[in-house]
Amino acid sequence: MKYLIIGLGIYGSNLARDLTALGHEVVGVDSCHNNVENIKDYISTVYETDTTEESALQVLPLKNVDLVIVAIGENFGASIKTVALLKKAGVAHIYARAIDELHAAILESFDLDRILTPEQRAASDLTHEMELGADVETLQVDEDNVVVKLNAPARLLGMPYKLLDESNTYGLRVVAATRPTEARNVLGMKRMRPELLDLSAALEGDESLKVERGDVLTVFGSKGAFRDFYRHLDRPV
Repeated sequence: MKYLIIGLGIYGSNLARDLTALGHEVVGVDSCHNNVENIKDYISTVYETDTTEESALQVLPLKNVDLVIVAIGENFGASIKTVALLKKAGVAHIYARAIDELHAAILESFDLDRILTPEQRAASDLTHEMELGADVETLQVDEDNVVVKLNAPARLLGMPYKLLDESNTYGLRVVAATRPTEARNVLGMKRMRPELLDLSAALEGDESLKVERGDVLTVFGSKGAFRDFYRHLDRPV
């Protein structure tokens, strides 16, 4: 795919590099000369221009990209005006970054494909990580519910997945689980890779499948349920 990223600060430039590394074509835009210089050797094309000027947008290949991402964060006014001008120019698919609730609320009025909130998402991931003392990944489903991917807590080790399901895990639901399994790559070298566990037998009453150290659980539930779960983990066994 071909992306156009407006705003090449820390977030925008990292996004541009990551998309390029995945094989996508990325066009970058920024009004700051230093930002343009820092990224020009890493992406296919970069423009130094002010996207709050309608005439400046006319030089950009807006009709030749699959998605425009407005990654401007700190300059609230520039972000809003750029999005407004892109909508006026008839750009079909736009993502835009929001740095706070007010910014997001204003962007919502433009009916964009997606509003990006990387700072809030990073803060949410860190909160869960600090509670569990391990790396986690989170996905916001709606205002009240999240999906959390986490290493199986020590308190659950040895518990049959059947009981984990029956107890509803303190108001949470385990939707998937993986276990590290030894495998060999094309060179014959050993490595560990996650293997999806078949939880269907456990749900039918088989108690032989138990939570082991190294299992990674994907769990769905409300923020309140996760809060109660974390409190439970803090209690002495």
